[in-house]
Amino acid sequence: MAGHSKFKNIQYRKGAQDKKRAKQFAKIGREIQIAVKIGGTDPESNPRLRLAITNARSVNMPKDNVDRAIYKNNTEASDYSEVRYEGYGPFGTAFIVEALTDNKNRTASEIRSIFSKNGGNLGETGSVSFNFNKVGEIQIKKEIDDSALEDLLDHGLEDYNTDDDITYLYSSFEELASFEKILVDKNFDIESANIIWKPNLTVKIEKKEDLDKLIRLNEELEDNDDVQNCFSNLDFDSELLEVSNAR
Repeated sequence: MAGHSKFKNIQYRKGAQDKKRAKQFAKIGREIQIAVKIGGTDPESNPRLRLAITNARSVNMPKDNVDRAIYKNNTEASDYSEVRYEGYGPFGTAFIVEALTDNKNRTASEIRSIFSKNGGNLGETGSVSFNFNKVGEIQIKKEIDDSALEDLLDHGLEDYNTDDDITYLYSSFEELASFEKILVDKNFDIESANIIWKPNLTVKIEKKEDLDKLIRLNEELEDNDDVQNCFSNLDFDSELLEVSNAR
């Protein structure tokens, strides 16, 4: 499993401190506002909003917070633009960063600085994305038997993988919302549903100190207020992660 999912799981294993949780809620709230601005307040007719609400639930965002984001005056949301940045990390790794920003120059400067001080560099649009596929990813916290997987192949499943106790199901990104609804109707317990950038080829990280550097780069990118998502093409063994966390 590539680094984008493992980095997400690192955050959960470390535990969500209040400050990080508040920032996470703010980012999801902003995504909800943008979804409402584009497609309205009804999740049934607004797939992007439905996915945002699913992810709000996956991190235990209170319903009151979700409702406030849905029905908040969208004047603020109208100031935000969706931007994608592409860059190179140490050891031949590649990163795609998605942001919502009201000041593209500020955000680009901050992202460039984070890459630079962590041994990487910000590239041009298209410099790394050709090595990724944009797909839908749904995480389910259990293994799925072969018969269920065969059934899902008839309902939009294109690929799957497992890591620890999580099953990752992949669909086309255009069909993610409808695929997620099918899984809900079939009573699957969904952990999260996202449109992601899935790498075609990964870079295997073998040393703890190398992984530490990449974790630091990823965390600083995701800690930026404007960054919504960060994806990479690195891979590593779970044992190396445990050694890294034990430092």
